[in-house]
Amino acid sequence: MRWLSGDRPRGVLGATLAVVVGAATLVQLGEPARAAADGPYLVGRGIADVTGEAAERGMMGYAKLDQRTSGIHQRQRSRAFIVADPASGKRVALVTADLGMVFGSVRQAVLRKLAVKHGSLYSPDNVLLTATHTHAGPGGQSHYSLYNITTFGYHGKTFDAAVDGIVESINRAHDDLAPGSLSLANGELKNASANRSRRAFDKNPAQDRAAFPDGIDPMTSLLRMDRGGRTVGAINWFATHNTSMTGNNTLINGDNKGYAAYHWEREIAGADYLAGQPGLVTAFAQTNAGDMSPNLNLKPGSGPTEDEFANTQILGKRQADAARALAATTGRALTGGVDSRLSYVDMSGTTVRPEFTGDGAAHNTCQAALGASFAAGSTEDGPGPDIFKEGVGNNPLIELVTKARYVASPELRACQAPKDILLDTGALNLTPKILPIQLVRVGQLYLIGLPQEATIVTGLRLRRTVAEQVGAPLQNVIVAGYANDYAGYLTTPEEYDQQDYEAGHTMFGRWSLPAYQQEFARLAADMKAGRPSAAGPTPPDMSGSVWTLQPGVVLDAPPIGGNFGDVVTAPKPSYAKGQQVVVEFAGAHPNNDLHRNGTFVEVQRQEGTAWKRVADDGDWSTKFRWARWGVAASRITVSWDVPSTAQPGNYRIVYRGDARNLAGAVSPISGTSPAFTVT
Repeated sequence: MRWLSGDRPRGVLGATLAVVVGAATLVQLGEPARAAADGPYLVGRGIADVTGEAAERGMMGYAKLDQRTSGIHQRQRSRAFIVADPASGKRVALVTADLGMVFGSVRQAVLRKLAVKHGSLYSPDNVLLTATHTHAGPGGQSHYSLYNITTFGYHGKTFDAAVDGIVESINRAHDDLAPGSLSLANGELKNASANRSRRAFDKNPAQDRAAFPDGIDPMTSLLRMDRGGRTVGAINWFATHNTSMTGNNTLINGDNKGYAAYHWEREIAGADYLAGQPGLVTAFAQTNAGDMSPNLNLKPGSGPTEDEFANTQILGKRQADAARALAATTGRALTGGVDSRLSYVDMSGTTVRPEFTGDGAAHNTCQAALGASFAAGSTEDGPGPDIFKEGVGNNPLIELVTKARYVASPELRACQAPKDILLDTGALNLTPKILPIQLVRVGQLYLIGLPQEATIVTGLRLRRTVAEQVGAPLQNVIVAGYANDYAGYLTTPEEYDQQDYEAGHTMFGRWSLPAYQQEFARLAADMKAGRPSAAGPTPPDMSGSVWTLQPGVVLDAPPIGGNFGDVVTAPKPSYAKGQQVVVEFAGAHPNNDLHRNGTFVEVQRQEGTAWKRVADDGDWSTKFRWARWGVAASRITVSWDVPSTAQPGNYRIVYRGDARNLAGAVSPISGTSPAFTVT
């Protein structure tokens, strides 16, 4: 490994550290940190389960009607970090959840629950909620209809799992507060992303493209939290889509960023999620990943291998290795206070001043609309129907239809040009228009809380805007994407003119980015001056508009002539390391009880007369699959890939579920496989 220290080195984005991943010595849980044992901050961290309904629920991200949950590969989690400044009494809560998006509906519910317990201690201003943007989880969490169409409506249990898990993680971080120190390090990771919209990127000015000579944003940043001489928490920001798992997958997991956190916390540091608070909490958060694909061959599920599970693991490990390498360095100690600002902005009607438009004239954002290229999808990660194409002028039939449809709305067509409007979501109230923008300061680190998916040049311009206002080095300003709500993508005006997928999904028109630059410049100026920011318009509560086309579970029954928990397919007597154990049970519908903060599956090893859990449904080595068996019966298939680290001995698989009778009562059921040996 090549380390650079001392003065700021030359390099992409002026990073203060260049990392070539592959270090021989990486930080381990319990290794003494290089910072002092106690520090100027109070630091707390917490983790909780946000896994939603594991069967028959539409998954969020790819908009495929046939992609419905059928089990769990890895549980999804919320990771919260609280930093408090005892001198000022101010604090911020930074949350990263293994979700597709943190919709405004979820955020509103989280803040209401926090207020009940903590009063005004945690508020809209100082709670930053972000999503990893996994596409491998159930949807139906929004109160706006567009995001629930392909999930067949709103799903209350999945919504509650997200809200309750986020709140629990924050409460656990609150209870965990203790004196600690913080440090920030930046490096480069160049083999975990590819630009999926290069022709749009190439439309940007040369000075912007020069910041990314390979067409990717390689900056990986780590906020390290130390207490008592040990590293107890870390947040990593790196730009790559969380879409290593394809639209053909129907098992819940956190994709590559979820695996990165699991790898560091569990496989490296030995955390046991079911035993309570682990000793180390690590979050792998998103930044400006709008045009960054993890599919290195620019095809869904392709790169570096042709196996989506292997790719998820490889891309996650690369991110984790880069973060751990940064954690092993001294980093830059953070000092000073914490602060936060939040405003709501009506993005459908913002006037952008000439100093932000760049052409000497004022312009307006537009009422939200989606273009034909939005329906084309990202061909590199999740393509849409073949009838739709990316790019300007590539959808002549759609253009004819939309011109006829919008003959009465020339203003909208002119405002959204050159977009071929497919759906005017703003007029139909299908998507939000009043959006939260947030700026969080932790010492010398500034986080731009953005409720959209920013491309890398978009992120660069936002970072430059804030850095100039607050007088911070560029590498100390990070876009925290997918934050607090969701309203599609955000491109530069030049990228917008290309009208690839990302621009077709930039709902408020060509001048959206300059509008955000204007508003974040205002927040940054307010923060620097120590004055409050204007709150802006209040977003509506849309909870009364939810609908669903899917009923809940009506009845569970065992197979004819059988009982709940029966072993349908038994394991073989013996397995070697690297082989897969498969057991089938007569079970019940997993949506009866989500087993949040628990498990449906245990792999147990015999120790004397006792059986000890060695893996569960949160582990990479297990897969829990559900399938309907006739009308009311369920077939549960559990697989376990025997790891190379497995100790020889006797093992068994235990299934725990819950069955619903005709009266609606739910009762626990279980099944246990015959024992087998691992040699």
